[in-house]
Amino acid sequence: MTLDGTAATSHSLAASLSRRIATFGPLTVAEYMAAVLTDPEHGYYIAQQPFGHEGDFITAPEVSQMFGELLGAWMAHTWDTMGRPNPVRLVELGPGRGTLMADALRAMRLQPGLAEAASVHLVEISPRLRATQNGSLADSRFAVHWHSTFAEVPPGPVVVVANELFDALPIRQFERTPRGWCERLVDAGPAGTFRFVLTTNTSPASALLPPEVRDAPLMAVAEVCPAGLLLAAEIANRTVTEGGAALVIDYGAIEFGPRQTLQAVAQHKPHPPLESPGMADLCAHVDFAMLGRAADEAGARVWGPAPQGKFLEALGIGVRAAALKAGAAPEQANDVDGALARLVGTEGMGRLFQVLCIAAPDLPDPEGFES
Repeated sequence: MTLDGTAATSHSLAASLSRRIATFGPLTVAEYMAAVLTDPEHGYYIAQQPFGHEGDFITAPEVSQMFGELLGAWMAHTWDTMGRPNPVRLVELGPGRGTLMADALRAMRLQPGLAEAASVHLVEISPRLRATQNGSLADSRFAVHWHSTFAEVPPGPVVVVANELFDALPIRQFERTPRGWCERLVDAGPAGTFRFVLTTNTSPASALLPPEVRDAPLMAVAEVCPAGLLLAAEIANRTVTEGGAALVIDYGAIEFGPRQTLQAVAQHKPHPPLESPGMADLCAHVDFAMLGRAADEAGARVWGPAPQGKFLEALGIGVRAAALKAGAAPEQANDVDGALARLVGTEGMGRLFQVLCIAAPDLPDPEGFES
């Protein structure tokens, strides 16, 4: 059953995907997302420059230095509440251009003893972005290491941040039909296009859907992110066994329910998800309810999710904004006000983005969350 069809360009990744489908059959949405984003040669995060005004989207660290500085203060305070372990691993998953970590480390240098105890670990698969991050952190005064997976981070207590990482992890989609929950797949259409189709019968993979979703109405679409759940459980297990805490910051849903959120963005505008694979960012809303459950089942304590605006306000972003404006030229002061409104305002990132904390069960309540 065809659900949608969009045009695809004739570039190499589209041709490769067409050949793969012709040989092995339609791809799951997760397989399609993984190929589009991380193909070793033509994947979006490998071949494109996604971040900033010249890229396809702007993340919070690119909006203002205040975001990274406050997260750095949070990480330093968390290390202190952990008993100041030495060594400690400061980890960022999906560090973009390194802007967040550069701003965070500038704030963390103010915490006595942390620079001597800490090493920085960036989990990044793109050689191009690694080179950019290396330049951003050249003057950080911290030892910096790169890894392809979180599992590669050396043993020891961790303080982790993942900003807009989970939304890029591949999802699987299902539709409830009279036959049951059928999986949505990506098939090759005519003249180099791609289209969504459904499996003929109920998909065994629909067992991944949480109980709260399985009785949704006919024609409802539901999503699950196995990679995200595994990573949340992995982070939780690391904090439980070796100590530490993690922040997950992203946009998405805070309650269980069916939803259809697969989307693409190019040049700061919506883009058809199946068009020009590898040339646009492909993402989906994060299911914070499922992430929290996965972390809880792994033995960690979970706080939130809390709206990003309230979290940043609790960390003192208003005070930091006032300090930046003191003595600033009127144009610079206006820029600070604009960035503050964008980060915490209820019409923008302040409400749309959520912050989840995963931590060892013996840690005190983290800053920024209501107990």
